[in-house]
Amino acid sequence: MVEISEAPIDVAVITDRVRSNLAGAVCLFLGTVREMTGDRRTSSLDYEAYPVMARKKLEDLEAEARRRWPVIEVAIVHRVGHLELGDVSVAVAVSTPHRGHSFAACQWLIDTLKEVVPIWKKEVWADGTEEWVHPGLTPRCNPG
Repeated sequence: MVEISEAPIDVAVITDRVRSNLAGAVCLFLGTVREMTGDRRTSSLDYEAYPVMARKKLEDLEAEARRRWPVIEVAIVHRVGHLELGDVSVAVAVSTPHRGHSFAACQWLIDTLKEVVPIWKKEVWADGTEEWVHPGLTPRCNPG
């Protein structure tokens, strides 16, 4: 299951979605809006995506994880829109028969998602400046 959503991510729903009597392990990763990035204070984040392409990339990642590990279920949900401090921006949940595979698949999914999925994050800094961030792109500062 993959989803791009403007609604808050329900962690219990995501976890229940991947649980199975066949799974001895469920790994859940939550990306949250943090207040400090290095020495800069974040006020909020705004996420934008190219939804059709982002969903397709997420589906490709799910398929690849299923090829690499004995995955029983996967759920990947990424928020778009305006997020406040503490909000969950992304959830990745993976169930497998054993914990090692669950940890490995979950880490690979979040790491790869951040590299290849067309979702962009705008940091809104406490000093009023803004900066679009995406791995592999040179940061740009936009006065706020």
